[in-house]
Amino acid sequence: MASGAVGTVTRGTTNTNRLRRVDRWIAALPELRRARDPLVVDLGYGASGVTALELHQRLAKARPEVEVVGLEIEPGRVRTANEQLARLRAGATGFDPSARIRFGLGGFEVPLPDGRRATVIRAFNVLRQYREVDVAAAWGRMRSRLQPGGLLVEGTCDEIGRIASWVALDADGPRSLTVSLRLRGLDAPSVVAERLPKALIHRNVPGERVHRFLSELDREWRIQSPLAAYGPRQRWIAVAQAMRSAGWPVVGGRTRWRLGELTVEWEAVAPAE
Repeated sequence: MASGAVGTVTRGTTNTNRLRRVDRWIAALPELRRARDPLVVDLGYGASGVTALELHQRLAKARPEVEVVGLEIEPGRVRTANEQLARLRAGATGFDPSARIRFGLGGFEVPLPDGRRATVIRAFNVLRQYREVDVAAAWGRMRSRLQPGGLLVEGTCDEIGRIASWVALDADGPRSLTVSLRLRGLDAPSVVAERLPKALIHRNVPGERVHRFLSELDREWRIQSPLAAYGPRQRWIAVAQAMRSAGWPVVGGRTRWRLGELTVEWEAVAPAE
């Protein structure tokens, strides 16, 4: 463990292309596009540095000067990632040899040199292995390492990246929940229940807002089933429009919905007191 690092070593499962859904969401963030110092942290990248490399590759298309720092609490994983980075610098991978990326030891304290702070911190499949009572403290530590106007993106996905959800947090706390699903072959949107962020995964029970949200998603998915003849995207767009018309505080529009995403303001799904 890194000296002074905050956190616990977890399983560290990593798969190529697993985080593509959240990566493309981050790439579209206005906070990233307008940042003076576009520094993005991949916190807890796991047994391989590939998710950080893919993150840089995707974000650089939107912000060419972006810099990515991969942080892991387990020293062996940092060594592995730096070996991958050496191969990248030698031109032996499919990634840009000049990519602005590096790896280091660190946990929820998000150590960065020269007093720098992150525009975005992506912490995926990290808190899933913690207790729910530990979430608020971890969120607070990471949020304290953000630039003014920065975002923490904390969430979970399945092993191949077809089911994902994440919370976006700013300096004031959580502001939205996003679900992102592979629409082809989708039986019910509530499949995401098993991949909700830790703050919500145990709250999918009657009486909780997130349970009502997922129940309404499933209901609208059934109602819009005739549109399946036009493809799952058209069906999902209709679901999103119906949720908004029903009063759910849906954020964004068709551009995101076509990707199988739906974002709602946090207050609509926040845990009951």
